[in-house]
Amino acid sequence: MTNRPEKGDKAPDITLPATGETDINLGRPADKGHVVFFYPKDNTKGCTTEAIDFTSLKPQFEKLGFGIVGVSKDSLKSHANFQTKQSLEIPLASDPDGAACEAFGVWVEKSMYGKTYMGIERSTFLILADGTIAEAWRKVRVKGHAETVLEAAKAV
Repeated sequence: MTNRPEKGDKAPDITLPATGETDINLGRPADKGHVVFFYPKDNTKGCTTEAIDFTSLKPQFEKLGFGIVGVSKDSLKSHANFQTKQSLEIPLASDPDGAACEAFGVWVEKSMYGKTYMGIERSTFLILADGTIAEAWRKVRVKGHAETVLEAAKAV
C-alpha cells in the first residue's frame, strides 16, 4: 500500500534534481514554504495549462514567501524543452525512478479506454518551511486550480 500523506502530515524528505542545475528538497522548502505539484507528462494539454497557470501566478506566490516546483517522471532534458517551449518560469524536478511519486502517494492505478495502468495522479501540496503539509489536493482538475492554491497560501 502506498503512503498517502495529507494535510497536517510531514512531507516526505526527498531531494530531486531540477531544471536550472539545482536540487530541490520537496519536504524542506526555503523561505515560508513551497507548492509542489505533481503532473503526468510534459507538453500534454492539461499539464501545459497547469504549468502556465502556476507560472503566471509565480510573482504573487513569491510575495507570500512561497516557491513553486512541478514534478513528473520526465527527464531534465524533457523538462528544459517544456520550459523553453511554454516560457515556464518555475523549476521542474525530475523523478525518473518514481521515489517521490511513491512517497507522496501519487503513483496510482489509472484507467483509460478500459485498460488499467500505473501513472501520476495530478496532485498538489502546499508545504510549509517546517515540512508540514498545510494543504493537499488530489485528483486535481486544472481549471482554476492554481488560483485555489494561491488562496490557500494567502490563508497560511
